[in-house]
Amino acid sequence: MATRIQAILLLQVILLIIPSSHAAGIAVYWGQNGNEGTLTQTCSTGKYSYVNIAFLNKFGNGQTPEINLAGHCNPAAGGCTTVSNGIRSCQSQGIKVMLSLGGGVGSYTLASKSDAKNVADYLWNNFLGGKSSSRPLGDAVLDGIDFDIEQGSILYWDDLARYLSAYSKQGKKVYLTAAPQCPFPDRNLGTALNTGLFDYVWVQFYNNPPCQYSSGNINNIINSWNRWTTSINAGKIFLGLPAAPEAAGSGYIPPNVLTSRILPEIKKSPKYGGIMLWSKFFDDKNGYSSSILKSV
Repeated sequence: MATRIQAILLLQVILLIIPSSHAAGIAVYWGQNGNEGTLTQTCSTGKYSYVNIAFLNKFGNGQTPEINLAGHCNPAAGGCTTVSNGIRSCQSQGIKVMLSLGGGVGSYTLASKSDAKNVADYLWNNFLGGKSSSRPLGDAVLDGIDFDIEQGSILYWDDLARYLSAYSKQGKKVYLTAAPQCPFPDRNLGTALNTGLFDYVWVQFYNNPPCQYSSGNINNIINSWNRWTTSINAGKIFLGLPAAPEAAGSGYIPPNVLTSRILPEIKKSPKYGGIMLWSKFFDDKNGYSSSILKSV
């Protein structure tokens, strides 16, 4: 009897020691639809472990950077500083909040290594641990920077990653995350991912027919997943999906297919980190995260 009690106590101790951050979770993009609720409301659902604020979609090559949060607020008039309340609320629940660079629409590029350094300094001073009189989202300190680079130059993103990562030495770690397209290697982010500096990589397994799910066929997505998880040096890798059929041109996976056929396969990888969803707005409409959360 005593041995059994000791075993139970040992198990409890082990469970306390294992950090909860190793548990798989759902990452979501927030910011591109004013009808998706506030950042505070997004995190209070209890569904998400990571939130990417989308997007800083104008920067580089000497441009004055601009953030676009669609119908949420107008940054030009300083109207987005209240987002700091949401950032702090999310972080108090253990949710990591990143600023996402790029997106499908915008004017962004990196013109040189020194341009990458300028952008890194701007991000540090305006969104991370630095100081600036014009912080667009207020004084809250974000956890890191997400690279959703889908256009512009294919050069210098590795330099930007190195410069941002170097700021971790000043105290709080700067997390680096990325959302490459599933064809491997990613045209824009391949070199940056090769730095080995990225903590979370949420691969977009949609709008890319050769490496996504299509009506009953899971082979392409599983093969692509296996290639990603065995080829890049990153902390954790996530399966990026549209949260509703209308959230992407193609690649939507019905929740029952994901939970019964795909998750059991991809969870075999020690690199598995969870699921990324585009986006909070479409997740609200379709209830996708609610139907898969227990299986992630």
